[in-house]
Amino acid sequence: MPGTDPAEAMRVVAGELPDFPHLPELPDRGPGADLTGRTAGLLVGIAAEATPRGWRLADRPGRDLTRARSMLSSDLDVAEEALQGFRGPLKIQLCGPWTLAATLELPRSMNMALADPGAVADLAASLAEGAAAHAAEVAKRVPGARLVVQFDEPALPAVAAGSVPTASGLSRLAPVEAETLRERLALVLAATGGQYTVVHCCATAVPFGIIQAAGAGGVAFDPGLLRHGDEDGLAAAAEAGMGLLTGAVAAAPGQAPPGADAGPGRREPSGRTGAARSAAEQVTGLWRRLGLRPAAEQVVITPACGLAGVSPGQAVRVLGRCRQAAAMLPEMMEETGGQSR
Repeated sequence: MPGTDPAEAMRVVAGELPDFPHLPELPDRGPGADLTGRTAGLLVGIAAEATPRGWRLADRPGRDLTRARSMLSSDLDVAEEALQGFRGPLKIQLCGPWTLAATLELPRSMNMALADPGAVADLAASLAEGAAAHAAEVAKRVPGARLVVQFDEPALPAVAAGSVPTASGLSRLAPVEAETLRERLALVLAATGGQYTVVHCCATAVPFGIIQAAGAGGVAFDPGLLRHGDEDGLAAAAEAGMGLLTGAVAAAPGQAPPGADAGPGRREPSGRTGAARSAAEQVTGLWRRLGLRPAAEQVVITPACGLAGVSPGQAVRVLGRCRQAAAMLPEMMEETGGQSR
């Protein structure tokens, strides 16, 4: 979310998404509020520190981790107050093990932790322990919530393909075998104590098969980035009953809906209702293309990407469109019909 005020962000989320709120992240607050830094503050037995390039592993905890932990604690205080009496699904999100390994530098080296299999194993084990403790803390503060724990893995396809650059930038780190990708991811997912888990991958070449095999309950993706070769994996995930968090609402003004023709002369749907209907149509169109039976109960409609880069007003509108599109979806899927694969 945009801005630096956690109370305001939580108010917006609870107001626009009353049936399925989430704990906002506010990276505009600086190091420790970003995806990697926020998750680094939850690691157990592993320290990290901020650098001009990002985050790196450190010998001992310092003020950067103290700040990250303080901000998260403040966010949880705000959520606890805003969600008093709430009953229903509540999403929290953390950096996944592979993206964490691809964005944390090794100490005394500019290479990422991904270059050291031992460091990756340690990070995954530490993250598993930290994620379990974080989920338990949120559950204690909002006892009526059914937690959905999302692990953000935008770097997962690059890790699998061997396209993460080395420190020099002149070459790439070796690709990681699929079974190792699955194993480390499964360790972290299983550690959340039976909570519903989601892996979010807003990239091309989403490895649906690995995510499903790791035991995730759902997968979050941007349908506008899907390639034809990805659709079989998505169809298999859908047929297996996985939850599908579908980034069908454009996050930026003027951004074409995912999968839409953005050619010359194309106009964005006018008004919130028109944009919401367009998003719902993206989902029903995807189902038709895959030859799947309509199953609106499997789908959550989300923004196409994070909202930190938009204005506060635009963020409110995007979240509202997600809710409106979701309300339209069951009837539209029923009208559309569908065929089993």
